[in-house]
Amino acid sequence: MTGHDGHAGDAELALAAAQGDERAFTELMRRHKTGLFQLARRLTGDEDAALDIVQEAFVGLWRAIDRYDPDHSFGAWARTATINRTRDWSRRRMVRRFVSGIFGSAEELEVQESLQPSPEQETGDRRELVRVQNAIQMLPAKLREPLVLTALEGHSYAQAAAMLGISVKALETRIARARRSLEKDLHPEWST
Repeated sequence: MTGHDGHAGDAELALAAAQGDERAFTELMRRHKTGLFQLARRLTGDEDAALDIVQEAFVGLWRAIDRYDPDHSFGAWARTATINRTRDWSRRRMVRRFVSGIFGSAEELEVQESLQPSPEQETGDRRELVRVQNAIQMLPAKLREPLVLTALEGHSYAQAAAMLGISVKALETRIARARRSLEKDLHPEWST
């Protein structure tokens, strides 16, 4: 293939990209970006998130291009990557909601600060924060680390999994277990 003028098939472009041809991968991105964006937007309902998801998906596809099987559709492979990134986004958002429910959102914290709580409220808030921090610290490291990396530090599941040397699936399982453990410890009345 001498050029990437749109006449080459996806499989041919992917094989060229696997050999390091960035122009071939750029052509694949051009061909699939709109469809992947529409998919991500439909799944998230958020255009900004969809843009981020598609960018993350393309980065992941570029890194994994040597594992692409030309007997299968590149478009399907790209959609699977986009769906997986969308799932990661949804999970991060759920964990952040859970953590913000414990700590309060930034807006809630600003409103609380502007109301200048009474000394009793401040004491109660400090006790609650200490209680949450202690509950997180009491989690086994294998549950605490994934939760902190994703929910508090904002790393993607893939980044956190790589940092911890585990699979994304294992990371997801550990975060779910950490969340259940915190709910049980902090709100035993919810565990029925």
